[in-house]
Amino acid sequence: MYDRVPLLVARFLRRSGTRIAALGAAFALVLAFTAPASADTGAARASATRAALPALAPIIPFGCAKAEPGRAHCLGRGRLAPTTTGSPTSSGLKPADLISAYKLSGTNGAGRTVAIVDAFDDPNAASDLAAYRNAYGLPACTAASGCFQKVNGSGQASPLPAADYGWAEEESLDLDMVSAICPGCHILLVEAAGADTASLTAAEDSAATTPGVVSVSNSWGAAEDSSTLAADPHFDHPGVAITASSGDSGYGVSWPAASPYVTAVGGTSLSTASNARGWTETAWSSAGSGCSTQEPKPVWQQDTGCAHRTVADVSAVADPNTGVAVYDTANSCGGGAFCDLLLSLGLATGADGWVQVGGTSASSPIIASVYALAGNSATTNYGSYPYSHTASLFDVTSGSNGTCTPTYLCTAGPGYDGPTGLGTPNGTGAF
Repeated sequence: MYDRVPLLVARFLRRSGTRIAALGAAFALVLAFTAPASADTGAARASATRAALPALAPIIPFGCAKAEPGRAHCLGRGRLAPTTTGSPTSSGLKPADLISAYKLSGTNGAGRTVAIVDAFDDPNAASDLAAYRNAYGLPACTAASGCFQKVNGSGQASPLPAADYGWAEEESLDLDMVSAICPGCHILLVEAAGADTASLTAAEDSAATTPGVVSVSNSWGAAEDSSTLAADPHFDHPGVAITASSGDSGYGVSWPAASPYVTAVGGTSLSTASNARGWTETAWSSAGSGCSTQEPKPVWQQDTGCAHRTVADVSAVADPNTGVAVYDTANSCGGGAFCDLLLSLGLATGADGWVQVGGTSASSPIIASVYALAGNSATTNYGSYPYSHTASLFDVTSGSNGTCTPTYLCTAGPGYDGPTGLGTPNGTGAF
């Protein structure tokens, strides 16, 4: 009977307010954990814990999302998925969903490498990547086969930086999104020594100059200031498509998304629909956008309401409520049902299996992978290519991320707008 308490309470509390639901579900879970042990208690408690989590777990930033002067933070948000740890998640968009939504079936990036730049080490990167790909029937991508490589910020296999569970969750998200969009691509994970600009830009140079790399994803950001202009050349790598997340705090500009050398990637909410496409998108309310205070306007941007660089250029799904499925087991609480509870309450960092996540941390690697599928990065001119190929994008025309003047910088509408840029992929033609 005790093992059913969390499930029954969670069902009841879904009808209540969020705070009451969270407290009630937590109390129910405590009852379950203090119940007398039986032969099947372990499995029942794990199942009950996951069932209670939707009433308990809000959408929360990864543990690396700390806005500190002089440091970047990753741009992901997520919560535990309400399924049994170790089985394919029923919560979150799967590879087939993303391929369908962005009309990417029949494309192949075999032999091309997508690089990911993040900070600190994900100790479980290889095993979690294998679990995700196995769950969805994607081809294996291992270090032994040469498909997956993890290096430090200098491009060397060792020494790797210190582990960080928040950044590890970010890295799992990035690896899984490259796998989902371009399962034939090789993946290079470059782990910067720290979240400071110097370490991350050194890792950027290492990633972009590695033979075979055609695109680089950056799912992190920092506030703009006068120092970011001096760091821009680290993103100036002609022939390599570099993407950067636009931010997860609503209207406002983040760097390096503001750099003229990158494709700034905004965010959408993506849902199934009974239309010809089968999907519908609106601007995600927390996607970053706006007019840079530092960066000059690239010649390929023609919007008239911002004299400087405008963010974003294009977009993809980022709303955690319509988020993607990710597998990550690096956490500070050791795993298991009680660890799930701690993670849900924000008392531990990382993840314990399947999570449903979002943030423009998801949209950046998605777009970097579409660039790899297209195979045109050698001829692209930074973020300019989509501007001359808008027919191959889905225009997102509704939703907003704040209040601003002129309104297109924060409100989606026909044509270009800040939160979603020119739109989302409709095949690879815009990349």
